[in-house]
Amino acid sequence: GGLGSMWGIHRSAMRSAGSAAPRRLLSTGIKKQYPVLRIPEHGQDLVRNPLFSKGTAFKMSERDRLGIRGLLPPKVVPMEMQLENELTNIRKLNDPLMKNLALQDLQDRNETLFHRLLIDNINELAPIVYTPTVGKVCQHFGDNFRRGRGMYFSSKDKGEMAAMTYNWRARDIQIIVVTDGSRILGLGDLGANGMGIPIGKLALYCACGGIAPHRVLPVTLDLGTDNLDLLNHPSYLGVQHRRLQGPEYFELLQEFMDAVRARWPKALVQFEDFSSDKAQPILDMYRQDYLCFNDDVQGTGAAVLAGIMGMLRVKGKGPEALLEEKVIMCGAGSAGMGILKQLLDAMEEHGVDRKTAAERLFLVDYTGAVGKTGSGDELKDMVASGKEALDGKPLAQVIDAVKPTLLIGCTGKGGLFDEEVVTKMAAGCERPAIFSLSNPTANSECTAEEAYVWTQGKAIFAAGSPMPEVVLEGKRLIPSQCNNMYIFPGVGLGASLAGSKRVTDRMFIKAAEAVSACLSEQELADGRVFPELHTIREVSKAVGIAVYECALEEGVATVYPRERETVPENVNRRFYDPTYVTLARDDK
Repeated sequence: GGLGSMWGIHRSAMRSAGSAAPRRLLSTGIKKQYPVLRIPEHGQDLVRNPLFSKGTAFKMSERDRLGIRGLLPPKVVPMEMQLENELTNIRKLNDPLMKNLALQDLQDRNETLFHRLLIDNINELAPIVYTPTVGKVCQHFGDNFRRGRGMYFSSKDKGEMAAMTYNWRARDIQIIVVTDGSRILGLGDLGANGMGIPIGKLALYCACGGIAPHRVLPVTLDLGTDNLDLLNHPSYLGVQHRRLQGPEYFELLQEFMDAVRARWPKALVQFEDFSSDKAQPILDMYRQDYLCFNDDVQGTGAAVLAGIMGMLRVKGKGPEALLEEKVIMCGAGSAGMGILKQLLDAMEEHGVDRKTAAERLFLVDYTGAVGKTGSGDELKDMVASGKEALDGKPLAQVIDAVKPTLLIGCTGKGGLFDEEVVTKMAAGCERPAIFSLSNPTANSECTAEEAYVWTQGKAIFAAGSPMPEVVLEGKRLIPSQCNNMYIFPGVGLGASLAGSKRVTDRMFIKAAEAVSACLSEQELADGRVFPELHTIREVSKAVGIAVYECALEEGVATVYPRERETVPENVNRRFYDPTYVTLARDDK
């Protein structure tokens, strides 16, 4: 990003915040080395504004010209020391939920410091900001509510949503993450408490995906809940009626989408944690005419595809070897079906028709193997076609019959991959790949230790949540985390920077390929199928570049790099980097 990119970031922050745009940015002699941002905020308003506040890092000269001398302790504390102090305080807390609350407090005080802390300690803090801790954050959202962040559109707001968008002062929103709270992780319907998901996702967008914090908006579409505990709970903050269904639901959803388009026509909308019965229909309704995608359907599918391509690289093979894999998908919800679609798309990209590709894919749901057609679901019927002999058989028998190379779990059923299942995988395959993806950790189909022990260390393993390394017979085995954060920040970055008219299926294939290409030789030797988390910003840049280039190739981009500028240079220039810049007062 560099300081040059920060000029544009902070200038647009001023416009987005609804204030008069600064008249000019000054350079103090050396080009792009000492940017000065002129802002109208001063005094107590500045100290309380998390977008521009530096806390105790304001220099004395800034304190004088911005009218804040005496409003802060006299010592000037550099960012490095602030980061050290914040991290020390967080590490004093033992409960991950309390750590999350401490980070929320920091974000409400100083956005720049929050995102710098998250970037510099991503391995340690990502599980606190998002999975698995975010599940507890949502469960206790009402009890721990301190300060509003984002917007809530509810069933009480019919006819008012377009006007409501102007209550959010930012004029240039780049990314919106919206949930209706109907299927939060593996925890079910949490209603308005699901707001923790968009907030957590957007923290990762800013820290990992290079989107500036003034350009993001978390949203909850609160159309009721079917969670009886919440309907009767005094501290529940959402509307307390049964969840709307049918035309009532979709009418309000349409009003929300129209309101967003009218207020922020260039914003990308990411649908998050909608129930399985609505996720795909909603995506199908809007994907051609709106810049949007569903992270559970498309993001999860692309993340798993990236892991599979990484698995092929561990085996010394290229992406074309995907056609040789036999895959059992356990779970027919939005995530599972999204993964199957992504696999079919990728196989088709490598020259195999979908019907032939589907012969190598097998679906198991709560009733057993799916081998009958006529469900009314085109994708499910395509995968089931020709597999009548397997219909209804339990997972272990399907493994015996199919001898798969890859087993994927998206069921939310902890322990589904028991010793019998895993040992059968190892018996039929030299390097069985086991992706146990359900969140939170308690819902994971098996643990890394179980997978490694039951396969005598032969398994290539990935999980949805972080799991510790395993030492088996003196050998260090390192599980990977198959996390959507490798995909969605870069997809949102690339699509929004390109001004894409839509998010295409091919963008997700290119995103997955970009992630697997980031694996180093050492990571492959360690058996990792995803790059180490501390490289996530470079991974997101690579994904963003691949998506931007895909938008150009497919003719859906509306924003082009400058003359004599490459796409990578364009993305690097516009990539957010949280650092303090010098502030000066602008009264006009």
